[in-house]
Amino acid sequence: MDQAFTQATGCHESGHYDHWGYLLSTKDRLGRRLIQLYAGLALYGASSALLVEAGLGLEPWNVLHQGLAELTGLTIGVVSIIVGAAVLLLWIPLRQRPGLGTVSNVFVVGLAMDGTLSVVPDVHSLAVRIPLLLSGIVLNGAATGLYIAARFGPGPRDGLMTGLHRRTGRSIRLMRTAVEVAVVATGFALGGSLGVGTVLYAVSIGPLAQLFLRLFDVPPASGGSTVVAGGQPQGAILRP
Repeated sequence: MDQAFTQATGCHESGHYDHWGYLLSTKDRLGRRLIQLYAGLALYGASSALLVEAGLGLEPWNVLHQGLAELTGLTIGVVSIIVGAAVLLLWIPLRQRPGLGTVSNVFVVGLAMDGTLSVVPDVHSLAVRIPLLLSGIVLNGAATGLYIAARFGPGPRDGLMTGLHRRTGRSIRLMRTAVEVAVVATGFALGGSLGVGTVLYAVSIGPLAQLFLRLFDVPPASGGSTVVAGGQPQGAILRP
């Protein structure tokens, strides 16, 4: 009977179990990737909130978000969501394809930022603000490594830079520099926080993200890539 079953199904018992083992492995891998994605995005928002509380300078896009928050009276998290959605619309003429991580980034980061700011008390002592800044930058690097390693596509702002690179033929480094200089200048003019933290973030986030990306990397299934959005999401942030 076993032989007849094998002949009818066209597979040997070992191959049958290998197939199910592969399916289970793929399912486990997907579960880990989803956990990494949302843990990374939530941690990214929380770490950005720590930089806001430290008050020693923000990463480029949050300089803009904070400036717009000052102008509109909205929370910085809500502004982050609105700006992220607006940037995502710019993907249409650039012919960029968003992934699950791209859309999730728009909402989860902003919500996590506002949630963290609502529970972290205001700090005034420099002895507290400096460690808060440093911990925020390190956690931001860990968060970046987590959600990029999940391979669900780049965030909307990073995809904007890679899209501009493809459309203009200019280097990603040039596109990133041009966009972030414009973003920082606009945010600072509106009252966003620019300081030593901005510089420290700029010089340290790349190496930190590379370190954590190697630590949290989820190997793709054999024979294919697990990237959902077009292009390599790592390149948007880590190899400008």
